[in-house]
Amino acid sequence: MLIYVSSIPAAEGRAKFEQVYRHYRGLMYEAAFRLLGSEEDAEDAVHQAFLYLAENISKISEPICTKTRSYVVIIVESKSLDMLRRRKRRPTVELGENTPGLSAALPEDRGLAAAIAKLPGRERELILLKYAYGYTNSECAKLFGLSYHGIHSLDQRAKNKLRQLLQEEGIDV
Repeated sequence: MLIYVSSIPAAEGRAKFEQVYRHYRGLMYEAAFRLLGSEEDAEDAVHQAFLYLAENISKISEPICTKTRSYVVIIVESKSLDMLRRRKRRPTVELGENTPGLSAALPEDRGLAAAIAKLPGRERELILLKYAYGYTNSECAKLFGLSYHGIHSLDQRAKNKLRQLLQEEGIDV
C-alpha cells in the first residue's frame, strides 16, 4: 500500500485512499477474478486499478459509500477488460519445460526475413511490431516517442525500403 500512498501529495488524500484500500481490496479482487479467471491476472488488474485510484483520489468524496463502491468496481472491471483485450490482440503461449523453442527463418534464406534483417534498426523494429505482433500505429507512436503522422511516415519509408530490398533479391512484390 505504501507505493500507492506515497504518490498522493495531500495527507487527506492519503487517509481517504487507505480507507478505500482496506475496505474494497477484497471486492475488487473478486470482481477482477470473476472476469479474468486467474489469480495472477486478478492481482495485476487490482494493482492497476489502485494506481489509477491513487492518481484520481480527489474524485472520491466519501471513502465508504455505495457511490465509491460502484466507482472502484467499475475501475477494476475496466482494467480487467483492458487486460483481456491486450491478451486477445497479442496471444501468448504458456511456456513449460517441454515447450520447444521458437524457430525463425534465418537471413540466409534470401527471403522476407533476410530483407527485414537488412533494414535499419528503427524501421526493422516498426515492421516487426506492426506486422508480426499486431501493434497499431498509435501504440507504435507511443513506443517510439513519435506522433501518429511521424510513425505513419516511418512505416511508409520502411515498407518502401523493404520493397526495394526484395526486388534487388529478385522477389516479386
